Amino acid sequence: MSHVIACIDGSAAADSICDHATWAAGRLNAPLMLLHVLDEARYPGKNSPSETNLSGNLGLGAREALLTELAELDAKRNRLALEQGKVTLEAARARVAADGAADPVLRQRHGNLVEALQSLDDETRLLVIGKQGVKHGGASGPGGEVGDNVERVVRTIHKPVLITVGEFREPKSVMLAFDNSATTRAGVRLLADSPLFKGTPCHLVKVNGDDEGLDWATQCLENSGHTVVTARLEGEVESVLHRYQEEQGIDLIVMGAYGHSRIREWLIGSTTDRMIRNARVPHLILR
Repeated sequence: MSHVIACIDGSAAADSICDHATWAAGRLNAPLMLLHVLDEARYPGKNSPSETNLSGNLGLGAREALLTELAELDAKRNRLALEQGKVTLEAARARVAADGAADPVLRQRHGNLVEALQSLDDETRLLVIGKQGVKHGGASGPGGEVGDNVERVVRTIHKPVLITVGEFREPKSVMLAFDNSATTRAGVRLLADSPLFKGTPCHLVKVNGDDEGLDWATQCLENSGHTVVTARLEGEVESVLHRYQEEQGIDLIVMGAYGHSRIREWLIGSTTDRMIRNARVPHLILR
């Protein structure tokens, strides 16, 4: 069965992630999974090679004693981190229960978040992750750093990713950044068919270019019961979209991920990256 998976890391964003995930699971009538991954880069497993540099004037016996002591300290640190992860999951369980979610699935993994999510691909309907994680304190203001895992998750996982920003507020309006690409046409169908945004007014915004595809997208959304506002705008894509979102009081932005080549993105960045970095409201990223 496909789950809404909430990625919980113990940051200040955890409550917001839980609230968004509970709302999405309820709207989709999907089971909820709370996932905590203990980062192997920060907490190596017992079979991981030691990175400690013991070169120098230590004698053989002293080196062996120090290695033993370091291994014991690492093992204790990892046990404490695992216990903290369990406490984090239990706090998340209590939060979603207060939000009305019954019997969420709890999963704890030790390793890499992206790899853990890839292993759960067949069980995933929607991922929910905070814009910033525990390393950045879970803050989520515009212009701040994006959490280390967010870009990797969006680029790698071929499922919709809901990136939370700030406290949860049920979306009363959504905006789809439409460019008539295959991804955004799929986004139109998602908005039209999914119970996630059933009945929610939709702003269909196209920046630059011609009107190709707008009539089709508008008709598709209206036929599914959405009130549609269409806008054709000119300018730098990211700033124009954010300005429109603020002026219209849009609660959530839907957009495709990474529409250009990786070489072009490396040279000048991508609209997706900039939109996430300066996000003021949650973003649903489609693949």
